[in-house]
Parts: sequence; structure tokens; C-alpha cells
Amino acid sequence: MDLSNLKPAEGSIKSGKRIGRGQGSGRGGTSTRGHKGAKSRSGYKSKQGFEGGQMPIQRRLPKFGFTNINRVEFVPLNLDKLEYFAAEWNVTKIDVELLREKGIVSRNEKVKVLGRGELKAKLEIEVNAASDKAKEAIEKAGGSVKLV
Repeated sequence: MDLSNLKPAEGSIKSGKRIGRGQGSGRGGTSTRGHKGAKSRSGYKSKQGFEGGQMPIQRRLPKFGFTNINRVEFVPLNLDKLEYFAAEWNVTKIDVELLREKGIVSRNEKVKVLGRGELKAKLEIEVNAASDKAKEAIEKAGGSVKLV
């Protein structure tokens, strides 16, 4: 057996419906589109969310929710990740610039250190924000936190 004589299993390939090829085909006349109406015409396309003239669901349901325009999004960075990065990259100072170089955060993202995990390495950390628990753990390990 080689690539030159491969073929699909017997009966697994069916030819598609030949639509609009005369009355003898069994699919001539209306060509499976039914009688009259917009859907039978060429170029038919309904709007997204159109429900046949019934009030669409996006208009039946009320608006809700709120978007705070002053919200500041942070990329979370836990203590266990800091420990891993320190060992992996063999560094004692972790700042936003280093995280950008390594592809952890993108250009305009802010970083916040959170307190999940355990930190044993003595690290100098320069980030945009840090939780109280994280600061405490970093200082307990002999490191320092500087907010940029």
C-alpha cells in the first residue's frame, strides 16, 4: 500500500444534490426553495437577528449592566509565578520591563502582584501595584517592593 493507490471506502462518498437541472431531475421547478416569498428569490439575505418580523430578542430584552470608564485592568502575577521566574531566568530583580521582554505582559498592560503561593527567593520587585499580603510575603523573604 502506498499513496498512489489510496481511495475512500466503498459507499462513503456521495455526490451532492444537483438542483435546478430540469423536471426530470426531481429537483427542477422551484429547486427546493418552495413557492414564492423572499427566500425563494435570488440574492436573498436576512438581517442578523431577524425573526420573521417578530420583535427580535435583542429588542425584547432590557438593557442592563454598567461599564466603569475609569476601571484600571491589571495583569495578575502571583508569588508562586515570581518564584518560578526567579529560578527559571536566574534573576534577583523582576520589573515590568523584564516581564515585557519575556512576553508575559504586553506594552501597555499594568502588573499587580498577588499573594497566592509561597516565595523563598530574595527579590527586588518593581510593579504597578501589589496586594498587602504579597508585600508582606516578599519583605518576609528579604526582598523589596517598589511601586512604579
